[in-house]
Amino acid sequence: MKNPIVQGWYADPESRVYDGKVYLYVTRSLAFEEQTNLDVVVSENLENFEIVKDILDMSTFKGATHAVWAPSTVEKDGKYYLIFAANNIFSEEEVGGLYIGVSEKPVGPFKNIFEDGRPFLNRIINGAQPIDAHFYKEGEEIYLYYGGWQHLNFAKLNETLTGIVPLEGITKPNGFLEITPADYIEAPCVLKIDGKYCLMYSTGFWGSGTYCVKMSIGDNLYGPFDTSETVLASSEIGVGPGHNGVFTFNGKQYISYHRRIIGDDVRDHRILCIDEITVKDGKVQPVKMT
Repeated sequence: MKNPIVQGWYADPESRVYDGKVYLYVTRSLAFEEQTNLDVVVSENLENFEIVKDILDMSTFKGATHAVWAPSTVEKDGKYYLIFAANNIFSEEEVGGLYIGVSEKPVGPFKNIFEDGRPFLNRIINGAQPIDAHFYKEGEEIYLYYGGWQHLNFAKLNETLTGIVPLEGITKPNGFLEITPADYIEAPCVLKIDGKYCLMYSTGFWGSGTYCVKMSIGDNLYGPFDTSETVLASSEIGVGPGHNGVFTFNGKQYISYHRRIIGDDVRDHRILCIDEITVKDGKVQPVKMT
């Protein structure tokens, strides 16, 4: 495996393993108006990678026209669900937000779960912009983490992934709970370690070398997440690593992420990378970029 794993500008990799293959669902790292669909990078061995383009049937996602980014997927009952953000909305009056698609295959095409094409979520709840969603599956239950603007929300999805199920004594009546950890900016990702939950997320400015991945450990899916430790940061190898995914493949654990090439200051020039991670004392140890 050699970084970057593919040529071209990509970002925000969410990583899953389905039927012995690794799938990295990615944002095309282009200008907002040029981000009109998503790709997935597939590998059977982490040596050879295939790019499958245009995995969304955009005709089914009403109003989603640009800034299509930050996907996450989950398998349920033999189907694959993908959530993504569109249009980079700044208010509830704007069209866009988080959409969910479903497919019979992990490479799509993903079609809107709602026949009328509407978004799954286009509200500003607890101050969180509806972007950067992350599906987390435990048993047969599926949970949702999402949020930009330095706010992170948590919720449980219903059986059909068409709505939120309030958790008695935990979430608000609307089903959402703010669980923002220290230094949180965006891009949540959860890994269970020794019965506890390692919440990873990005902090710093996405367009600079300050961008990095931190983590916080909680006893429950919803925290509390009170601490903040750095997992992945700029080095002599690359700058601005962030928006990560995690996966286990052939007995080893990996982190997928994007980073910038030192000296390349073009805003959307981000490359797709994978490195091995080590877990010790209940925590992900600082990652050495390669």
